Amino acid sequence: MRLFVALNPPTETLEALAEAVDRGRGFGRPVRWTGTDAWHITLVFLGEVEEDRLPVLTAAIGERARTQRALSLAIEGWGRFPPRGRRSSVLWAGVSGDTEALDALAHGMRSAARAARISVERRPYVPHVTVARSRPPSDLGEVVEALGDLRGDRWQARDVHLIESRPGSADRYRTVQTWALGWEADSERPPELDTP
Repeated sequence: MRLFVALNPPTETLEALAEAVDRGRGFGRPVRWTGTDAWHITLVFLGEVEEDRLPVLTAAIGERARTQRALSLAIEGWGRFPPRGRRSSVLWAGVSGDTEALDALAHGMRSAARAARISVERRPYVPHVTVARSRPPSDLGEVVEALGDLRGDRWQARDVHLIESRPGSADRYRTVQTWALGWEADSERPPELDTP
């Protein structure tokens, strides 16, 4: 199974992002725009995972999710991978809000994967929603300029999802399991989770 762990923005956020993306269509070099069904905030990409690893993996993810709080997030700004130079292969919408807590959540999900003996990348975490790809890499400057400013409303991310990627199938992304984050952003952190 090809898996990743992600946050799913709410429908209203995805609709607002779709309106913003529509402004960039048709400008600059041709790019392949991703559909709204593919818009998520990846916390960790796991790659191919054997089914016999799932019980250990899901237990580790669930344990980490309970130690994290709900996050106040918003979609804001545009970016590219790679970020430097004139030629990029990925165009993305950025994420703002509780980014330190989001980084801690992504780190926790990486730790959960390692606890299940799944090797994951060690590159710095950049929260984003991929909106387009360019093959071969090209200058996406005109597209970014056409997209204009992006600043969405905040929402509360309260759940973490383990998602299976199934290229070529009608439902490309299938949620395998969902966990609620352990406590609300506006409530006091549980005493048993207070660690230095």
